[in-house]
Amino acid sequence: MASGKTYKIASIPGDGIGKEVIPVGQRAAEAAAAKHGFSLTWTEFDWSCERYVETGQMMPDDGIAQVKEHDAIYLGAVGWPTVEDHVSLWGLLIPLRRELDLYANVRPVRLLKGVQSPLANRKPEEIDFIVVRENVEGEYSEIGGRLYRGTENEVAVQEAMFTRRGTDRIMDYAFKVAKQRKRKHVTSATKSNGIVHTMPFWDERFAAAGKRHPEIETSQYHIDILTAHFVQHPDWFDVVVGSNLFGDILSDLGPAVAGSIGIAPAANINPEGVFPSMFEPVHGSAPDIAGKGIANPVAAVWTAAIMLEHLGETEAAKTLEAAIEATLQAPETKTADLGGTANTEQSATAIIEAING
Repeated sequence: MASGKTYKIASIPGDGIGKEVIPVGQRAAEAAAAKHGFSLTWTEFDWSCERYVETGQMMPDDGIAQVKEHDAIYLGAVGWPTVEDHVSLWGLLIPLRRELDLYANVRPVRLLKGVQSPLANRKPEEIDFIVVRENVEGEYSEIGGRLYRGTENEVAVQEAMFTRRGTDRIMDYAFKVAKQRKRKHVTSATKSNGIVHTMPFWDERFAAAGKRHPEIETSQYHIDILTAHFVQHPDWFDVVVGSNLFGDILSDLGPAVAGSIGIAPAANINPEGVFPSMFEPVHGSAPDIAGKGIANPVAAVWTAAIMLEHLGETEAAKTLEAAIEATLQAPETKTADLGGTANTEQSATAIIEAING
């Protein structure tokens, strides 16, 4: 049923191929919106490494306040060789995640029809899980520092920070996601045999979460063997919850197992809806192919689908996902990274035609 709503979206194309594929995602989302009876209005922000080189800031001082006025944020890719990675990351992506309390990073891993997994003989129904990553604390804290730089006595200290509130809420979110799926199973990524304080704490909180959600089955693995199981037994997994670092690693490995990190979507969610959630493709800015018109727009469109689903437009989201899979069936409508012959615009046109068809 058409909602008739108008959603305000903050668009941040960012760097590199983000500027090429985010407009495709916008076109696809608008086509789906028109088909399902709602509308989208976009406010574009030039926050990027290019802006940093010109102004010394990835985004303005009031950037967070500006995006708070929107229903969602649609982010492209952040990073460029002219700006150090930690500068671009901590100047834009990390502040958005933390100041908007986007504590749940959600990355679906699914082998789409028409995509070949690097794992022999795997079928789409065998690779279909979700990685839920704690997104605002854990190993990626700002606690620590460096002393005696450039000398033989140089020291670097980095502290991980795990709070009961932060750990419990990401686990509860993972269990909530599992309740909406068929298998109803949550796997925890840990390393409590080697990391003596934070990971045993993580395990304790996971056990407590399991008791709060007794209808969900659980398992846990140390991160080293878990990465092996992702490759050897991807069919074991339904929802996987991990700390900031472990979730980051697993949410890149998962899409690689499913065929290509280049088509993977991601969501940064504020589950309580206090702030707008942010949606971004995983693939990065890809300086090596930027400007060549060959970037794969599938990740941007799939990300737009997740954004629409989050906004409550479930049927429109399904339309976008169906259009993606339809275009992946033939070489002439998918890009070279997936074995096809299409360029960005040809892939985009095929996706839009599939939506409208």
